[in-house]
Amino acid sequence: MLLRFETGNFLSFAGVQELSLVASKLKGREDGLMPIPGTPEFQAVPATLIYGANASGKTNFVRAFTFMRSAILHSHSQGSPDGGVPRKPFALDEEIRMTPSHCEAEFVVDGTRFIFGFTCDDESFLTEWLYAFPEGKRRKLYEREGKMVTFGQSMAGAKKTLVEFMRNNSLFISTATQNDHEELSRIATFFRNCTYSSNLEVSAANISNTFKKGQIDARAISFLQDTGTGIVGLEQHEKEITDEVKNFNTEFRSVLRKYLGDEIAPDPNTNEKDVEIQLIHQGTKKEYSLPLQQESSGTRRLLILISKILRALDKGTLIIVDELDASLHTLVAEQIIELFTNKEYNPRGAQLIATTHDTNLLACGHLRRDQIWFCEKDGTGSSHIFSLADFKLRPTDKFGKGYLEGRFGAIPFAGDLNALVGGKAS
Repeated sequence: MLLRFETGNFLSFAGVQELSLVASKLKGREDGLMPIPGTPEFQAVPATLIYGANASGKTNFVRAFTFMRSAILHSHSQGSPDGGVPRKPFALDEEIRMTPSHCEAEFVVDGTRFIFGFTCDDESFLTEWLYAFPEGKRRKLYEREGKMVTFGQSMAGAKKTLVEFMRNNSLFISTATQNDHEELSRIATFFRNCTYSSNLEVSAANISNTFKKGQIDARAISFLQDTGTGIVGLEQHEKEITDEVKNFNTEFRSVLRKYLGDEIAPDPNTNEKDVEIQLIHQGTKKEYSLPLQQESSGTRRLLILISKILRALDKGTLIIVDELDASLHTLVAEQIIELFTNKEYNPRGAQLIATTHDTNLLACGHLRRDQIWFCEKDGTGSSHIFSLADFKLRPTDKFGKGYLEGRFGAIPFAGDLNALVGGKAS
């Protein structure tokens, strides 16, 4: 369970900005809220939507989370010793750009609340910290300053020997989990189970490759059927991999080996078969199988997206979806939100964070004010993120209407259209 995430000096975020998934004390529906272990007076929300104009920073905020996730999982195993840290600092102010980037998350693992964070520059991770809150009281697991790591009394397992393996451009937690540290591996597993979905265009090959090693969840097909696509099933067919594809894969993997290492570039020719998926449609008198190339872009994207969502619901994990509304009807997006906000469908406490432009979702009835967030840039190009719960509203106020009227900010302004048309070249 994610409780909050904050970042600063990353992409369009110059200062530190925070997204909270802790429910506010404002009145609103409570049937979908989830209790936070150790803090019975607080609850977490199961879904959050982030609104904002194009280029406001919505995607940059979720990319900051994926940057932290990647650093935890891969900074030790996949980073080269002299490769630096692949951060993306704020680019519109040279002084800010030269300061450290910052990431911190608060989350729950196995009933215990944790806070993990770090700062970094282009060359190394400067500081790093991990605290646990068993029974609500903070305990230091470790703190890092440069190459020095100090440990709290509650930190179990190997410690000092792992510090010797740690590089300047790798996190200590990444080093420890690569060396099978049991306690820190639980933290890494939380982030490993977090899913990020950003594919706006899904090709037929992408779907076939995704499900090459297993069948598509039957519930995903049922969801497609219920949304009126006419799809009633699927077929998977094995086919031979052509020599042309094999040669391309071999050349491509050789490039990966050169830059990323042997361990992530297995021999592509070990599987001599490929998989082709066709969706079955109900016709006038019988069913017909159609190749994925003939399916709409929305159908292809929804098949991948709903499959990821079902896995998150089954495991009780977090999924982040960039542009939830892309190629999807409002009512379909609303159904996806309800999968998380209704405990009947979400008994394990999975969470959804999604960016969107679809203002119709503001009236869907499944969201509280503290589940609606906005992102906008100021005059210096720096992004800010804030909640609808920060505004004083009457119970009768319509969120969508107020947003489009500009009451909450985070909307685009097109300027003078007459001037735009009048300036058209003749």
